[in-house]
Amino acid sequence: MKITYLGHSCFKFEKNGFAMIIDPYKAGSVPGYAPLKENANQVLSSHKHGDHFGLSEVKLAVTRADTPFMVSFIETFHDDKKGALRGFNNVIIVDVDGLRLVHMGDIGCDLEDEDLEKIKGCDVLMIPVGGFYTIDAKQAKEYVDKIAPKITIPMHYRGEGFGYDEIGTVDEFIKLFDRVESAGSELELNGKPEGHKVIVMRGVKADV
Repeated sequence: MKITYLGHSCFKFEKNGFAMIIDPYKAGSVPGYAPLKENANQVLSSHKHGDHFGLSEVKLAVTRADTPFMVSFIETFHDDKKGALRGFNNVIIVDVDGLRLVHMGDIGCDLEDEDLEKIKGCDVLMIPVGGFYTIDAKQAKEYVDKIAPKITIPMHYRGEGFGYDEIGTVDEFIKLFDRVESAGSELELNGKPEGHKVIVMRGVKADV
């Protein structure tokens, strides 16, 4: 299957001609990112903030297609005050061909042990690292240590010419790891990955 990083917290999963998009951002909601204007068979959102809930930016296919993806959710909070500051958030779990992909949305709290068990050892973990609105780099590292994914993809951070001024850069996260690789906007998964590595992808919609 193919994973495409569209920027911010938005990813596109493709398998057997079926496309799923997670957390599309509304046009103009994230500095430095061009409008999405994507096509897909299915779109999911971790929560209803504009930088994750741009459903109108995705044109849904008019023909029916069978999905290869099985989706489940873990209900969490966007902050460490049980949602009092920023509301709720969903961790999105996608299973496909023996692979488990986990998108943490804008998580801002600790997961209960029983929920951690559901995602431990996942193949791909997409996790926010920028802080302020979400967990920060140090907290994300603690999550990675607990979950022990095969591949970690950081998201929701600031870079040169894109992202919110309040949040941190990806550098604050990757310096906490020994094995870090850079990639383009696309990642092909052929079989189960081994070991653990952080892969920093480039959002294809960044205007930089």
